Amino acid sequence: MPTQRPRHLALTAMPVLFVLLWSTGFIGAKYGLPYAEPFTFLFVRFALTLALLVPLVFFFKGSWPRDIALWGHIAVSGLLVHGAYLGGVFYGIYLGMPAGLASLLVGLQPLLTAALAGPLLDERLSRWQWLGLSLGLVGIAMVLGSKLDPGAALFQGFGLPALLAVLVALLGIACGTLYQKRFCTTMPLLSGTVVQYLAAGVLLGVGALLFESRQIDWSPTFALTLAWLVCILSIAAILLLMALIERGEASRVASLFYLVPPVTALQAWWLFGEHLPPIALLGMAIALGGVVMAVKAKRRAVKAPGR
Repeated sequence: MPTQRPRHLALTAMPVLFVLLWSTGFIGAKYGLPYAEPFTFLFVRFALTLALLVPLVFFFKGSWPRDIALWGHIAVSGLLVHGAYLGGVFYGIYLGMPAGLASLLVGLQPLLTAALAGPLLDERLSRWQWLGLSLGLVGIAMVLGSKLDPGAALFQGFGLPALLAVLVALLGIACGTLYQKRFCTTMPLLSGTVVQYLAAGVLLGVGALLFESRQIDWSPTFALTLAWLVCILSIAAILLLMALIERGEASRVASLFYLVPPVTALQAWWLFGEHLPPIALLGMAIALGGVVMAVKAKRRAVKAPGR
């Protein structure tokens, strides 16, 4: 029993740590994008990440994907989870969307993932889970409503292209989570992540060549931001996400993303002065209650047959 307690605490802390780390990605985008265009920024980030990850695979004597088909599936999941998701988020913020609002829009992922997990992965949600996910949607809608500017074309500071970019990110992370759970369950963690970043890096590199000037202002702020995103986000947080996906159903893992928007919005308020009216704070509380309900309902459903 004494030896099991540290393990239990570590497993319990994994989702909390993931949320804290993942939420800083939006803040990093806000800090770094004044110094580099989004696709160029992400290409450099992925290149540096690969330079650190590949030696780790050999140092830990990790295995590589066993066949060409698995390599292809891992590459597709990387295009979705890293290419579409991060490319969409960074491009939306680059076009003027506040970091907190980008996080809130992508926070709709659990509902989309849960809706698709049934037909694709045969994961059935209980009514309590749907209620919890719906509460999360209501909470996020309240925060979005507080950002509306009736006198502008859409929202303050940005328009439809930024919104579409973040919706692409939402679709990418939802489909990527399901695709990986369906086709990449035997993916070696370290080497599989290398394949994912390689595929996403090629995609974003092509985007940078076709659509951007590829100029970078290597200021201290940009260098420190890039170091954080490479070491903490692209390695630590992503490996933690992959481990969480392996340990639980896709819909349950996706519910963690409801916790990211409140954390990100609070960080953006503190660091950038992004406004948080009372209705937004209430919406965050409702979203938090929804994710707790969804996760607890799943645990009860798993334990019920043993009664």
